[in-house]
Amino acid sequence: MTKLRLAIVGAGPAGIYAADLLLKAERRFDVSIDLFEQLPAPYGLVRYGVAPDHPRIKGIITALRDVLDRGDIRLFGNVNFGTDITLEDLKQHYNAVIFATGARRDTGMDIPGIDAVGSYGAADYVSWFDGHPDVPREWPLDAASVAVIGNGNVALDVSRMLAKHADDLLVTEVPANVYEGMKASAVTDVHVFGRRGPAQVKFTPLELRELGELRDVDMVVYDEDFDYDDASRDAIASNKQVMVIDRVLQAWRKRDSVNNAGGSASRRLHLHFWARPVEVRSDEDGRVAALVYERTKPDGTGGAVGTGELREVPIQALYRAVGYFGSPLHGVPFDKKHGVIPNREGQVLAKDSNQRVPGIYATGWIKRGPVGLIGHTKSDAMETVRHLINDQGSWWQPEDPSEEAIPALLAERGVRWTDLDGWHRLDEHEIALGAPEERVRVKLVPREDMIRVSRGE
Repeated sequence: MTKLRLAIVGAGPAGIYAADLLLKAERRFDVSIDLFEQLPAPYGLVRYGVAPDHPRIKGIITALRDVLDRGDIRLFGNVNFGTDITLEDLKQHYNAVIFATGARRDTGMDIPGIDAVGSYGAADYVSWFDGHPDVPREWPLDAASVAVIGNGNVALDVSRMLAKHADDLLVTEVPANVYEGMKASAVTDVHVFGRRGPAQVKFTPLELRELGELRDVDMVVYDEDFDYDDASRDAIASNKQVMVIDRVLQAWRKRDSVNNAGGSASRRLHLHFWARPVEVRSDEDGRVAALVYERTKPDGTGGAVGTGELREVPIQALYRAVGYFGSPLHGVPFDKKHGVIPNREGQVLAKDSNQRVPGIYATGWIKRGPVGLIGHTKSDAMETVRHLINDQGSWWQPEDPSEEAIPALLAERGVRWTDLDGWHRLDEHEIALGAPEERVRVKLVPREDMIRVSRGE
């Protein structure tokens, strides 16, 4: 039986699904898979990109854990591709590699003043409140009035976590440093801006409903945003998801807090539709002082056009939630414009010639960009795996495909990698940290502490 030695770089859902699909479906080859992850813990954005008050989504981890715990995939955590292990190393020891490194950076915004002090990328804030080991322990929550730009689920996640009271997170896995930071938050008003209307938003009904369930937070919507055109009415009538979103928003319009008219809560979350950000104004110290936006209107086809009317909202901080962006990988083709590895159905293409690069594949967000939910990631991985199997004739021919070669190589380079047993140790440690307070777990944040616990040092 032909041996297939496969490396997968990235131990989030995309990488784990690809490994699982290949092992379950393939009977022609003796498959051996090594999973490399730069963090000491697996699960990628499910662990470090989903807000701690979203336990339903965290349930995906249970399915991913079941795959890893079968024992037929080796995990090498705390291994950085490009330094600890390179593309040339992989060619020496594997037949092929699938890159599943996702998209963690923020997409940029090109408007004047966007780089002012107090202007942040949503991805960095998400990494902080999720206890990512490679971001600072503290986050400046010293602004009373905050703007969030974007109308997707990440924008609502960020808005919810800015408006939410810290004590309401004590039932979650939120790390101690995040709780203390949020406890000291000065936020009273969160303003969310989207350039199109309520019937064209990108977030899901579940995310929207959760905003309305926040304790001591008034939802503020504005009557002028609900003058629907035919395209909006058609969207509400034909799409169940849009219909539910409209129903939730219409219910909020009936509350006392509509148009900022009142409400007794200590914090407010304002939704501004038909608002295209055009400039961030700063004070004399270079700090965010206001957001200028252009009022837009429907274009008749579900889009928006400018009206020329400019408005200004005083703020002291701003969060850009307009999308995630992939990062380049050493020696691997990269599309700087779209933040992905150039590919055709997962087969990586040379950047300039558009020719296939033998042995190199991509799946997940680094393949298709940051779109789609977890279900898309499975079908995405299936497509990539199918091509990899059919490309047997162009696989690499490794000099040393032995399974002992990689631990020896990492040890020689002084890499303190973590394995599956190490993840179990870290998992148990975090669960034990949460037990005294009857919490599911409390995340361990410093990378050095994660490595020490994982390696039993």
